[in-house]
Amino acid sequence: MKPEAKNWPDMKAPSAEAQDRKASEFIDAQMSLAAPKKLMTALRDLMHADQPSATKLDELVRLVARELRADECACYVQRAGEVLDLFSSSVRVPEDCSHMLRVGEGAVGDVAATAAPLIIADLAVDAENAECGYKSFCGVPILRGGHVRGVLLVRHKTARTFGEEAVDILQTVAMVVAEIIISGGLLSRLEINSGFSSGGKPTHVEGVSLGRGLAIGTAYLYEPGIAMRDIVADDTRAQKQRLKDGLASMHDAIDRMLNRNAALNGAQGTESRDILEAYQMFARDRGWLSRIETTIDKGLSAEAAVQRVQNETRARMMQVSDAYIRDRLQDLEDLSNRLLSHLMKHSRTTAPETLPDDIILVARSLGPAALLDFDHKKLKGVILEKGSHSNHVAIVARALGIPIVGQCGDIHNFIMNGDRVIADGDHGMVYINPAEHVVDLYTRSLAARAERSSLYRHRAQQQSVTLDGIKVSVMMNAGLMTEVDSVAALGADGIGLYRTELSFMGWQKYPLVVTQAEFYGQILDKMGDKPVVFRTLDIGGDKPLPYFKAPEEDNPALGWRAVRIGMDRPAVLRTQFRAFIRGARGRNIKIMLPFVTEVAEFDRARQFLQMEIFRAQQNGIQVPEKIELGLMLEVPALLWQLDTILPSVDFISVGTNDLMQYLYAADRNNFAIKNRYDALSPAMLRVLKDIAEKCNAANVPVSVCGEMAGNPLEAMVLIALGYRTLSASAQSLEAVKTMVPTLDTRQLVPYLVHLMSSREHSVRQRLESFAQDHQVNLAQAE
Repeated sequence: MKPEAKNWPDMKAPSAEAQDRKASEFIDAQMSLAAPKKLMTALRDLMHADQPSATKLDELVRLVARELRADECACYVQRAGEVLDLFSSSVRVPEDCSHMLRVGEGAVGDVAATAAPLIIADLAVDAENAECGYKSFCGVPILRGGHVRGVLLVRHKTARTFGEEAVDILQTVAMVVAEIIISGGLLSRLEINSGFSSGGKPTHVEGVSLGRGLAIGTAYLYEPGIAMRDIVADDTRAQKQRLKDGLASMHDAIDRMLNRNAALNGAQGTESRDILEAYQMFARDRGWLSRIETTIDKGLSAEAAVQRVQNETRARMMQVSDAYIRDRLQDLEDLSNRLLSHLMKHSRTTAPETLPDDIILVARSLGPAALLDFDHKKLKGVILEKGSHSNHVAIVARALGIPIVGQCGDIHNFIMNGDRVIADGDHGMVYINPAEHVVDLYTRSLAARAERSSLYRHRAQQQSVTLDGIKVSVMMNAGLMTEVDSVAALGADGIGLYRTELSFMGWQKYPLVVTQAEFYGQILDKMGDKPVVFRTLDIGGDKPLPYFKAPEEDNPALGWRAVRIGMDRPAVLRTQFRAFIRGARGRNIKIMLPFVTEVAEFDRARQFLQMEIFRAQQNGIQVPEKIELGLMLEVPALLWQLDTILPSVDFISVGTNDLMQYLYAADRNNFAIKNRYDALSPAMLRVLKDIAEKCNAANVPVSVCGEMAGNPLEAMVLIALGYRTLSASAQSLEAVKTMVPTLDTRQLVPYLVHLMSSREHSVRQRLESFAQDHQVNLAQAE
């Protein structure tokens, strides 16, 4: 007897796609339960197996495909010219499927280009994979030493999704593959390095000067990458204890290093010491440590967990544009390397006695404490792939007087330990194994500088007076306490620009008024009778603060920065005024406002200052007899308001760096147009002449504190244009003070008037010829 048929309303058999999806979900559920433990055990056995690297790789992809129930697992390795070469697959790959891909080509190339995992549930739109008959894809980058070394992927012939568990497993396997590629001899070191450059090995690389000076020495690669033997581990409790022990050892080593280092015993300055102490605190960050512990829970060894988190941090760095966050991620990179060395009982640096006496440190990035790993007598220079002028390591390097060149691209891949290297911090150039005539040229330059420095020390305290009797006050730009300590020895007449934001960048929270006041008071104490011009906070743009959230801006250089923040957040400006008054303790003080664009901004700032003077008087706080309030002229709009503002301003200092980039609408951080326009062009000279004439006519002191003031040739021109005060960096003082006594402006002034009517792009060469013909000493202007 047949059962009675029933009518099931609107019921349809599930589609093939729905069945595939259900199967995919079931497979994922089973895989999350069974695959990790079994796979981890197999991975550990494979790592320790005595087999050729190629055999290990073949077994590994077959193992992953089997355990993850994938139709294919494949490994692509990145080789020269950004080519991804299919090294191993769990199946025979048809001839019509590409065995070689370019970075950025197809799903595989996208993983390599972005250094991030990629999941595609439906590959119908991906021609490369569709041709091979696959419908779904999950790939992860093979990361090692800060670079993508290849791509590990699984593919299915049915549409399916991949959960977080699949990505975690592939990332763990990718770490094993990275060790096979790098440590297993699968590729030579030369081939590995050449895989990240489309050209041959360069003999010189153009970067950016982050700290002036010249250095000739021996390359030492700051390469903390350590081969791992144990990536997976069964006992998570034991691995967490290893992590705890490694952290304790690292913290102790950092504490001892910072405490014993002579640079912290008053010689390095408060700001750089604050930066290093902040780094010390960052090493105890719970968020970072928690991520490592969570990764250990997934079956990784302590060191593998640190490296996994480090890889994720590097991937984030590629996507982050915020300067402060990038700096913090770089600090985290350095801490990860330090922790790995303690976990694996591996010294981060070669034994001191075996290091060369002329180290040029080459690194992708560095934390601020990294320089303290080396004997400062041996460390001659630093070369970085990344870096910016406001990076903590750059600040510390300048405080130690070490030349530093940044933004050198993939230079880490072109230099080998022991290579002869020249780091030209004056021009942002690096020479690798240079020809003998280049070495001879720089050797003679260093010798000449040393001789000039020796002669200069004997006349450093002499006044700077031109041949025609014009007295020029040569001041110094500063932002670190160590620079304040050197003012007298260098013969500077005072500090023409003190960048207060650098100390704020070192503090981890907004400083109290009493903290600021004590700091400013220490500077005035050290300077004695010599003047100091304190610039109020010039933050925003490329100088963010860790505790002050700025808005996301497409063009921060033209955005919410400097005095504009003070206008919108009066407490920022008023508390700094309050600190200046307290720190002065009755002594006269000069305060300068940056980035003033209109008269109304200056007037409002003056009102804030008057409020703070009244507040101090009401509270019985000693007020200086004379508080001068000036401004930095760096926004072109102010050029047409000079007649209005001059009667109410106490002094003006021309910031030529920003003034020039805004005048020419040319971003000075855009390397494509870095040298397109010249400061010694007729237009710029006319602007500078007009400013000097108007200020001098109004009896308002005017100076220049930009880079022009530190170049002897340009300083020569500024004096002839009517400027009697120049403020330059510590490294530039000697050259400027040496030039002044050899200059006769009576011959230069009429020649400049003639040149300013020129239609030429630049008159630099004509002025250089003038200086040579009239024996003006431009010794360090090369």
